Amino acid sequence: MRELPDCLYCRKDQRLHDLMIEIAPLGAATLFLFREQTHPGRCVVAYRGHVNELFELSAGERALFMEDVARAARAIQTATGARKINYGAYSDKLAHLHFHLVPKYEGGPAWGSTFEMMPAQKRLLDAAGYAAQIAAIRAAL
Repeated sequence: MRELPDCLYCRKDQRLHDLMIEIAPLGAATLFLFREQTHPGRCVVAYRGHVNELFELSAGERALFMEDVARAARAIQTATGARKINYGAYSDKLAHLHFHLVPKYEGGPAWGSTFEMMPAQKRLLDAAGYAAQIAAIRAAL
């Protein structure tokens, strides 16, 4: 049996749970709600296998993953009424293919510029707030 890489997405350990909450499995990925909610509805779509780059996927795997990204973005926009969804795929420090889906609101934080990955002033929700956000996104999937 092959050992899992030391990756929070693969191990699904406390590091993952400290940062995000699982919303739903998708075709090739898993959708998570990011706990930091400066941008209400901010999520992550993480590829289910351990790869770091889009080009590491076959054409079919890449198409399925990008369909998951598009499906999640549509659901987030429907659930939140965001004016725009920003997409971030960095993984400089966490070598696992994932996209941050960041709803943007005209007049809101970072409108017209790049969102801050980990803002100094974090906006966290209570349990009911996270549950409501997750339920709205799941209903729109």
